[in-house]
Amino acid sequence: MTIVYSLKNVVKERLIDGVGFRLIVPGIQISAEENIALIGHSGCGKSTLLDILALISRPDSCEQMNIHPVAGDSYDIARLWKRDRQSRLSQIRKQHIGYVLQSGGLLPYLTVRENIELPRKLLKLPDDDSISSISRVLGIDRQLDKLPGLLSAGERQRASFARALSHRPSILIADEPTAALDPITAQKIMAVVMEVIRGLKITLITASHDWAHVYKMELRTLRQEAEAVEDGRVYQSRFSD
Repeated sequence: MTIVYSLKNVVKERLIDGVGFRLIVPGIQISAEENIALIGHSGCGKSTLLDILALISRPDSCEQMNIHPVAGDSYDIARLWKRDRQSRLSQIRKQHIGYVLQSGGLLPYLTVRENIELPRKLLKLPDDDSISSISRVLGIDRQLDKLPGLLSAGERQRASFARALSHRPSILIADEPTAALDPITAQKIMAVVMEVIRGLKITLITASHDWAHVYKMELRTLRQEAEAVEDGRVYQSRFSD
């Protein structure tokens, strides 16, 4: 099985209201087409780790981080960070990663169709039936010409998934994507999304504080351990296989 992500000794630190936070990843390996969940309470570093995996946030130190999104492609992300190759990192992110935010993140002044088309236009991909196909599967094909503000919360999140998947990324990252939805709607959306990513052979990495929901979806969880160190002045969180 191809290893999509390989991380070793990745550290990210920040200071909030005089209290330090340190995220530590001693070692993680994620295989192609795996469905992974980061579980833990609010503030434990789930979003921070997702941002690192999505190449949005740069860690303070990193011994190793390699990405092999598709066969034949291999990227030494730690080296790119060290050399500050931001344009290259951006290109890798745009081409291989889809990201769904908890808030959805749709641009309010663009129609649903225009939002979904955005990743394809940034990559200058040709027009095909991708938008119609993914919208139909996710049940928002009748909402394409509306602005996001006219959609229900569930429809907006379906549109966010459609946008993240429209360019056929090999990796989908989702930060508590159903946290603002009622349990029934959340379950329905994730059931459809799971079918889509399995069909497209996409690796899923998501974060959630709803442990029961994660277990129902049968996702492999990354272990999280937390402790206070340095006389309680630093909250330290570790994620590992």
